[in-house]
Amino acid sequence: MTNNDIDAVMKELNTHFHSVKTPIVDLIQAKTEQPFKVLIATILSARTKDETTAKVVDELFKVVNNADDLDAISAEELDRIIYPVGFHNTKTQHLKQLPKVLNEEFGGVVPSEIDDLLKLPGVGRKTANLVRTVAFSLPAICVDVHVHRICNRWGYVKTKNPLETEMALRQKLPKKHWLNINSHVVAFGQNLCKPRKPNCDICPIYKYCKRVGVK
Repeated sequence: MTNNDIDAVMKELNTHFHSVKTPIVDLIQAKTEQPFKVLIATILSARTKDETTAKVVDELFKVVNNADDLDAISAEELDRIIYPVGFHNTKTQHLKQLPKVLNEEFGGVVPSEIDDLLKLPGVGRKTANLVRTVAFSLPAICVDVHVHRICNRWGYVKTKNPLETEMALRQKLPKKHWLNINSHVVAFGQNLCKPRKPNCDICPIYKYCKRVGVK
């Protein structure tokens, strides 16, 4: 796959995205338009299935709507609510630390710059990039396991890890696609281009894909 193909590929992925279930972080943004809730949902979604994250945030957002609410809830109650997500103990610690950092460093407002987002507890590059694109509609490239795996499967990049993939995409991917690359590829990876036994027979971008590593 080359940059001559990428516009057609992203067009097909856009059509597919709107025909399937929306990834949870995009859904939170569509429902609330609140960067704080997008941030919380993104932190909780790490190493967790979207279905599980959706149930947890539905319960959590009944009692936590802002940094003050997060500060007021006890660690025990917070951990009880988010227990189903992966690494819930660590995420409880990070979320309880979050209000203090937001208030002291950013006046209680979720920042939009990557370097600032990386100062927040529990926020790595993937989370920072995703919050920047989804919550603020600002250009960034969020690379998770789906984006890393699929871009290499396409033959669009040849990289060893998500960070290398992010850097390669920053050099190669036209900027007009940065906002949607994660959401659209994640939906594609969850529904069609699965790690094992991808549905190549019904893939809308079959003719563009080199199918690297697919038997």
